[in-house]
Amino acid sequence: MLAITKASLRSTFRSPSAVIFSIAFPLIFILVFGFISNGGNVNVNVAMDPTSDTLNPVYASIKNLAGFKFVNKDAASIQSELSKGRITALIQIVPSQTGNAQYTIHLTSSEAANPQNIQLVKSILNAVIGKINHEKFPDAPTIAVVNNTVNQVPGRVYRTIDFILPGQLGFSLLSSGVFGVAFLFFNLRQQLVLKRFYATPIKRLYIILGEALSRVLFQLITAIVIIGIGYFAFKFTLVHGWATFASIMALSFIALILFMGFGFIVSGVAKSESTIPPIANLITLPQFLLAGTFFSIDNFPLWMQPFCKILPLTHFNNAMRNISFEGASLLNCWNDISVLLIWIVIVYAVAFKIFKWE
Repeated sequence: MLAITKASLRSTFRSPSAVIFSIAFPLIFILVFGFISNGGNVNVNVAMDPTSDTLNPVYASIKNLAGFKFVNKDAASIQSELSKGRITALIQIVPSQTGNAQYTIHLTSSEAANPQNIQLVKSILNAVIGKINHEKFPDAPTIAVVNNTVNQVPGRVYRTIDFILPGQLGFSLLSSGVFGVAFLFFNLRQQLVLKRFYATPIKRLYIILGEALSRVLFQLITAIVIIGIGYFAFKFTLVHGWATFASIMALSFIALILFMGFGFIVSGVAKSESTIPPIANLITLPQFLLAGTFFSIDNFPLWMQPFCKILPLTHFNNAMRNISFEGASLLNCWNDISVLLIWIVIVYAVAFKIFKWE
């Protein structure tokens, strides 16, 4: 088994396609997004301060506004979400102490929020105020004013790389797991190598494990390269240092085992080498596009989001971002990991049924 692992690993490193899909493509995306911006994503989640006056025209206008997604949680949860940048701003509407306006709007945010999103919140609020003034209070100075001073709560600076890199690591793992394993085992079967292995005294399980272990080692090495470049070149956040890195590698191992199962299925279903890419793309493309790889699934229509949350890559991306930026442990991410484990059981049950030796 170890001899097969060594030979297969050497062959993988000599394969240009394996290196390109596993390392080059993800690094290109990381470099592009890393150089473009150091800001965060563009979701505008807001919450209302419990002390706010909600019996006023401004609140009535913004509570169902398409530009805002209101988060309704208890005060402690809101403060936690605010410090992590998941909520862009906490809005407080109070009666004004001056005669220039009836109400004053105070905003509270954190360093983890994108400053551009803060400005967007201000712009939306000012636009709503202007519309109310024009329609209902043409003779009044203004119904409300937005305080230019934004209160800040402690928070970790959230960069674009903290969103992009987990998605690109998932991109690399899924590409290698599906395409790499599918082409590998199809070619071994087509060239009768598997059949020859099958005739030797080595157990069939060890044959599969030897080839699979080489893919795992190769892909974990690429994960180290991707995380290393993100950390040293673009300040990718690893909250607890080596402990966070170890959790990421463990999560990557679980995800890679799952994604390789898809590859086993594709290699068993494909009738020729030319049919592998279309079948593999049916598995990978929906996940690349809908699993939060390049942008948050919150940007999709509400009817589409439940489907996005079924995809295994979505749960890998969520857990990865929670571990790296928020310092969560594997136990804290158990909901996402349990979904991955359920997928592993389903995928390998199917792979076991359709895997062929010749």
